[in-house]
Amino acid sequence: MKRAIDRIPGGMMIIPLLIGAILRTLFPDLPNDPVFKSSFTGGLFTGASALLAAFYICLGSTIQLRDTGYILRKGVALWAGKILTAAVIGFLIKWLAPDQNHLVLGLSALAIVAAFSDTNGGLYMALMGQLGKRREDVAAYSIMSLESGPFFTMLILGVTGLASFPLLAFVYAILPLIIGMVLGNLDDEWRKFLSKAQDVLIPMFALALGFGINLANVLKAGLSGIILGLLVVVVTGIVLVLLDRLTGGNGLAGIAAASTAGNAAAVPMAVAAAYAGYKGIAATATVQVAASVIVTAILVPILTAWYARRVDRRPNPGQRSAA
Repeated sequence: MKRAIDRIPGGMMIIPLLIGAILRTLFPDLPNDPVFKSSFTGGLFTGASALLAAFYICLGSTIQLRDTGYILRKGVALWAGKILTAAVIGFLIKWLAPDQNHLVLGLSALAIVAAFSDTNGGLYMALMGQLGKRREDVAAYSIMSLESGPFFTMLILGVTGLASFPLLAFVYAILPLIIGMVLGNLDDEWRKFLSKAQDVLIPMFALALGFGINLANVLKAGLSGIILGLLVVVVTGIVLVLLDRLTGGNGLAGIAAASTAGNAAAVPMAVAAAYAGYKGIAATATVQVAASVIVTAILVPILTAWYARRVDRRPNPGQRSAA
């Protein structure tokens, strides 16, 4: 069963989220049942915030601050490319769609910024490990992983005037990640211990997130989610290829990073918890971002492999053994 889920792009996020959404759609009044709410089961299905906090502590422990030189230059360039592209798009949305929810092509600013500002790290590292020539390109994700979590989505929405957050909201949003980073950088044993829990927590918080979604309200999110995924690949792909080439690469890392992270689907709910104005669209944004995760996870490997062949950067067996 697990192998079947693993074959689906972002399966460990998407499948539990879908199960939770189906249960909520079939039993819409269950969260209000006092017996359910007071039980461990109720805690599991409605405790997305606590599970996400634990996940971000574990994720933060894997972010290393000792990277220098090429790794730092490459990682910062790709990270900044993602964040600044999302910010520019945020300003455009504010100008083009001044309504309350800032909808463009059926997509809210919340969904767009969340999908654009976080890279699928596992996909990036797998592609660069297989197709890249420099191992430092793989390690560059240690810098790019700073994108993870709701902090930069909140920052971009705030700076562009799409939302308003109190200062403490930023502190509380990033604090679990910082706690993990401190523990992981001070003690390798803590980093090894906490990093193991990431994969376990993903399906659990995805289930809780899904339970907050009534599919009757998001039937139209599928097509808009596909559009969102295509925009992420095309727009960020162009920007990141240029930045990769400017920092000594051949563009391959840029294409490999033009994706949406699986945990980005958790960001809309986290942002809505800090800004009440987005509570009404958070469920739809979650489904749209989840669709973007799938679309980018399918397209990015295909495009990266095509580009690797085009620039003739993939070594033959003789070259690999000589290296």
